[in-house]
Amino acid sequence: MASSCLFNASLSSLNPKQHPIRRHHSASLLRHRPIVVSCTADANGNSSNTPIETAVKPRQRTEDNIRDEARRQRSTAVNPFSARYVPFNAAPGSNESYSLDEIVYRSRSGGLLDVEHDMEALKRFDGAYWRDLFDSRVGKSTWPYGSGVWSKKEWVLPEIDDDDIVSAFEGNSNLFWAERFGKKFLDMNDLWVKHCGISHTGSFKDLGMTVLVSQVNRLRKMKRPVVGVGCASTGDTSAALSAYCASAGIPSIVFLPANKISMAQLVQPIANGAFVLSIDTDFDGCMKLIREITAELPIYLANSLNSLRLEGQKTAAIEILQQFDWEVPDWVIVPGGNLGNIYAFYKGFKMCQELGLVDRIPRLVCAQAANANPLYLHYKSGWKDFKPMTASTTFASAIQIGDPVSIDRAVYALQKCDGIVEEATEEELMDAMAQADSTGMFICPHTGVALTALFKLRKQGVIAKTDRTVVVSTAHGLKFTQSKIDYHSKAIPDMACRFSNPPVEVKADFGAVMDVLQNYLGSNKTLRS
Repeated sequence: MASSCLFNASLSSLNPKQHPIRRHHSASLLRHRPIVVSCTADANGNSSNTPIETAVKPRQRTEDNIRDEARRQRSTAVNPFSARYVPFNAAPGSNESYSLDEIVYRSRSGGLLDVEHDMEALKRFDGAYWRDLFDSRVGKSTWPYGSGVWSKKEWVLPEIDDDDIVSAFEGNSNLFWAERFGKKFLDMNDLWVKHCGISHTGSFKDLGMTVLVSQVNRLRKMKRPVVGVGCASTGDTSAALSAYCASAGIPSIVFLPANKISMAQLVQPIANGAFVLSIDTDFDGCMKLIREITAELPIYLANSLNSLRLEGQKTAAIEILQQFDWEVPDWVIVPGGNLGNIYAFYKGFKMCQELGLVDRIPRLVCAQAANANPLYLHYKSGWKDFKPMTASTTFASAIQIGDPVSIDRAVYALQKCDGIVEEATEEELMDAMAQADSTGMFICPHTGVALTALFKLRKQGVIAKTDRTVVVSTAHGLKFTQSKIDYHSKAIPDMACRFSNPPVEVKADFGAVMDVLQNYLGSNKTLRS
């Protein structure tokens, strides 16, 4: 086995039998990381100790920058790993495939594409090898492995040169124990929130965009006809695209639905120098236009129709497993709009199972806003004929999508993992967001949608109090401050705002302030909960 060619410079000093909640906080931060040396084999199958990818070594202080240092330490071994585009869920015997260096978004039949890795090459190395290799790279500054995405490079874009990678060391986002929220509102003691909003541009979209823009950077160096990169967006995609393109010096073009995203989301692509078009339509209308434009002009399409995005997003699933010391949670709940993300999580978990890192995958839940719930309606119909819809306005604006591009991917993923789809009304999602914030979080409305799904599944008894459950938070709450202001001001029409916490106006007088504080301290049960 390949693992026989590994050696560890040091072993974990942590006791694997210690308390399961507290252990996961410290494991990824405190344990000693192994140095991993892989085995290669010649044409006759004879193994050697030439490294394919050596684990991160301590950096030396030199005049080199981290790219220069990466060049000096680069392995001379032949890279055995590869990937290609194939039709998504292709029929057995299909021989249609494309190089990742081709500019192609759809199969010959018009269907979705998927990135297919050479699994046989990856399987030459067992699960212990991959676990140790990925763990050895966490938290390092060595290029490009300091990124939570590129620390899994062999599973993402195995053939790209490190010099072509455009990265802000995204990923490695916080997985935190939602102790008080779980106990107070759900009677759960093993509830976790994967805060993907703690990333470069404040959303999980960074994970996919570093992969896509890196590949565009490679294509432009190869003199392929790509003058820029374009996307339709409800906010976060445009922020990620513009930031990574600005880092690489690549023009970015953004189609935004006019007056349908927050100012915090709008200012990001503007600040990063994108060419922004504010269009009098919704996201689905913007998506239709960008697909037509990219078919005519040499502008690379950056929406999740492009399967490269999903290769980066799937690494969040692998991170979750790493942060639990490769123990599999029971449930993972993900907000869903264009629906690429639910498939990306499935793909990440499934690769870990197929390659022996874990022995099972979690059940997935896709949570949708009731005002934009085509997948939920499809699920409730027993997966019968899918019907796109015209999405209504929702505070969860990033998932306000009625005709999701990745519907087929989402259905496939949910069916394979015995998944569930739930929905949240506007009042439910805003209340859930306020409840989470009241326990120390500061989440986006989309996470409120996911938490509402959790509330409902707990009430139904589907998710048990002891089930290890991860809620994926997709964006930072600071992008949605106006919705929080409106909620706590009780300024939202036809909404009770049950958990609002407006400031109390009081005169600048000692007695008046004392009266208010004594009344608060004497009657507020929250202080004792």
